[in-house]
Formats: sequence, C-alpha cells, structure tokens
Amino acid sequence: MEYFTLIPNNLYYFILVTIFSLIIGLSQRNLHPEEEKPFLFGTDRTFTFIGIFGFILYIIEKQNHILYIVGAVILAVFFGLYYHYKLLYIKKSGLTTVLIAFITYCLAPLVITQPIWLFLLVIVVTLILTELKESFMSISKKFDRNEFINLAKFLILAGVILPILPQEPLIKGIASLTPYKVWLAVVVISGISYISYLLRKFVFPKSGIMISGLLGGLYSSTAATVILSKKMKEQKGEGYEYLASIFLAIAMMYLRILVLALIFNKGLFEIFLPWFILLMVISLMIAFYYGYKKKKAGESYEQLVYNDKNPLEFKMSLVFTLLFIVFALATQYAIHQFGSYGLNGLSYIVGVSDIDPFLINLFQGKFEVSITLLAIASLQAILSNNIVKCIYACALAGKKSWINLMSGFAVIIAVNIFVIVLIKILY
Repeated sequence: MEYFTLIPNNLYYFILVTIFSLIIGLSQRNLHPEEEKPFLFGTDRTFTFIGIFGFILYIIEKQNHILYIVGAVILAVFFGLYYHYKLLYIKKSGLTTVLIAFITYCLAPLVITQPIWLFLLVIVVTLILTELKESFMSISKKFDRNEFINLAKFLILAGVILPILPQEPLIKGIASLTPYKVWLAVVVISGISYISYLLRKFVFPKSGIMISGLLGGLYSSTAATVILSKKMKEQKGEGYEYLASIFLAIAMMYLRILVLALIFNKGLFEIFLPWFILLMVISLMIAFYYGYKKKKAGESYEQLVYNDKNPLEFKMSLVFTLLFIVFALATQYAIHQFGSYGLNGLSYIVGVSDIDPFLINLFQGKFEVSITLLAIASLQAILSNNIVKCIYACALAGKKSWINLMSGFAVIIAVNIFVIVLIKILY
C-alpha cells in the first residue's frame, strides 16, 4: 500500500479517468449493434479521449475552470449537431449516448473533488443503467397507468402526509394514539403489502403455489390460507403443495411481525428474535415436509394466480386506521380496568381479526405493563390467530385434508404455547 502514496495525485487521477472512460466506451461499443455503429460519433477510444479532454482542461486552469466550461460548450455544440443529424437522417431521438458522453467528460472533476466511493458509484450506476436497457423495456411493458398512480399514492402516504402530522396524543394517556403514529402504522403495513403486491404481479405473475404462499404470507397469511384452502378442496389428491404453501405463508407471517417489531420496538424485537426464528424454522420444516410428500406422490397442479386487491386502496387504509384506533382504545381500557388479565384476555380475542393493528399498537404504546407482558400478549394474539386460521383451513379445504392441516397447525400451536411459557419463565 505504501507504493500508492508515492504516485503523484495527478497521475493517479489521470489513470482512473482514462481507465473508466475506456470501460464506459467499451460498454457503448458492446451495446450498439453493428448496423448502428457507422452513425455513432464514437465508442471506446472516443469516450476515452472525452474523459482525457475533460481531465486536461480541468487541471490546466484551477481557479475558475474557464477552459473546462469552454470545453463543455464545445462538446455541447458538437453533440447538438450530431443529435440534429440523428433526428434528420436516422429518424431516432435517443439521447442516452450523448448523456453518457457528458458523464464521461465530468469524470475528472468528480474524481478530483469527491470521495473515491462516489466516483465509483457513478461509474457503476452508469454501466448498469446502460446495460439494462432491454430489461427496462421489458419491465415497462408490464406497467399500466394504474401502477404509477399506485406509486404516487404511496409517496403521498409516506412522504407528504406522514411528515406533517402532529405527534400529540388525540386522547390523553394513550401514547400510541397520535395522528403521526396511527398514520405511520398505515404506511408501514401498506409498504410491506405493496412490496408483496409488486413482487407477485411483476416478478412472479404466474408464480407456483409455493411462491404464492411465501408472498401471500407477507401480504396477509390469513387471506393466503383462505385462498389456498379453497383451491385445495378442488384437487383430487391430498393437495400436499397447497399444504406446504399454507405453512410457508405462516412462516412469512412471523417474519413480517418480526420486521414490525424491529421498526417500532427494539426491546420487543430483541425478545422476539430467537423465538420467532424458532417458530419460522418449525413452520418451514412442516412446509418442506409436505413439499417432499407432494414430490413423492407425484402430484401436479396448475399455477395459482392471485386476484390481488391493491393494498393502497383508500378503503383498506381506512379499515386499518379504524381497527388501530379501536384496538388502541380497547387495549388502554383493558389494562386500566383489569391490568394484565385484561391485556391477556384481549390478546386472545383479537386473533379472530387482523392482528397487525393490535400488534403495532402494542409495539408503539407506552402502557403501564412490563415489556415481557407485551411480548406474551403478542404471542397470544398470534396463537389465537393461528387457531382461527386452522379452523378456516379445515372448513374450506374439505375432510380429506383435515388430518394433515390439523397435524401441521398442532405442531406450530404447541411450539407457540411452549415459547409463551418459556418467556414467562426466563423474562
């Protein structure tokens, strides 16, 4: 490393500019087909000379960089004439090559004035965006106007509305019931659901049943269980792949809740981490067991296509907000009137509905109970929700799947109870 300190700075900068200008030029040569190259202003050597040209003009006059600015103007005139020719004779309007040439010209001041990591980041992003042209074209064909509206909705939810909301409690004594915290919960849940929605629609549009279970668990494990159970009833065999997918969805539920704890309550996250990993591993083991049974039985199924509702719809946000407020009031009342017994009882009751509003309320709130009790209440709500999912699945999947479903859920429920008991003992 000492040898590098002996290299003069200008030589070091010159080598970097030359090498990476050449790399950018080579990427341009590789990008354009042979029939287009006669109409280009250059590729590898030309881009290298543009980088060297910018370096020379930048270091010659270091005060006001007049020469460097003049060089940029000369290039702009040249590129303007080239672009006019391109529009007039080739009938193509793309500006990518011209813009990359300007970026190459800017490498000298970038490497001299900025940290090396920023210089390399610009190079890497430029090369990646250049090479991914076909991929971007393919992706853009999958988008319709609604998707950009959906993205705009999420940006409004997270970037416009959230920062301007007040953080004072709406009701004295309920710390979690502030406009900011209520809306933050909406943004986080919508964000997780939105990511799952995008993955399912664009990355796995015709996903297999197992992938549907994974992504469905991030979106809503209860909804995934209901959909998969209905489909299982239609199958002639045992429906092992649907069974595996249901338990994959439950594993993803534990991951989703763990992420929520990390965002809203680091203390609970530290308590949850080892036990949720255990519950995830158990759920995954059950899923892989049924996946193996499916492979051994030689069953085959059609691809499962979700008809997703947009997670950013106003009605869904409104329902979540109302549930959050109701659970905040109910939790405060239960603790105030009945103490730990009230919270324990409520945690079992909420399992019949969407447990996310209740859990986020517990994670954000400042209740007069220990963090251990909050952890236990969370696990009890999850336990109750898993029991409800088991009932849904058995009712919808038909009698042929009862034993397999109840066996899998029984293991998860038993481990869940075991974890609750251990937390009571250890914490």
